[in-house]
Amino acid sequence: MEEASHVRRAAREALGDVGPAVFGEVVGTVVDEGAMAPGVLAVLCARGVNDSIAFEAVAERAAGTQLVYEGLRLTRALAADPPWEADDDPLDDSGGTAADDLKTANVDVLVADVLVARGFHLLARTEAAGRAVETVRNFGRDQTRRRSSGAAATDADLEADVFELAAVAGTTAVGTHPSVECREFVADLAREGDQPLVPETVFDASVRESLRTLSGTAAASSEGVRPP
Repeated sequence: MEEASHVRRAAREALGDVGPAVFGEVVGTVVDEGAMAPGVLAVLCARGVNDSIAFEAVAERAAGTQLVYEGLRLTRALAADPPWEADDDPLDDSGGTAADDLKTANVDVLVADVLVARGFHLLARTEAAGRAVETVRNFGRDQTRRRSSGAAATDADLEADVFELAAVAGTTAVGTHPSVECREFVADLAREGDQPLVPETVFDASVRESLRTLSGTAAASSEGVRPP
């Protein structure tokens, strides 16, 4: 998918100055291995309002959305199976030790922080900045709830929140805001899709048509109902 490759390239470029070089490559690998659905959705929502918009006009917003997601997704994986709670000595299935896993996890925490921080930086001067903060706050609450209750279902809310962030980031790139219907549509799309959310699977022809219809229907009154 053309949009996915463009988003991946933009996200990689946004990480180009992360150092030292070895650590920068670890951070970049997370992007290389990720599915670009959130970033692609930002592009599709922008083009739903203006189908002639060039990718460059929404590139930073798409990359910022993607990086926030990748950082939170990595954090969620660490929270789901905390290596810090493992035994100290036993060998794992790969022949490594719990100490090796702990070192890797410590690096992953730093990687996740860098990804979210760089995503915030890209979105900071956009209308999506507030929604990005809300996304992270919601994620923290969901993870706290999951840890206290064991309700794994709250994990799916991350994709729904990030898809709403993508809708805000994309439509505001062309001077409007997503309608309530658009935000509800993309949130449901995220919750109902198979994980991981792969752009080629999620954004089929019918979904693209729905996005074209919904992305352009924002009214001024809807902005007051659900601020970006």
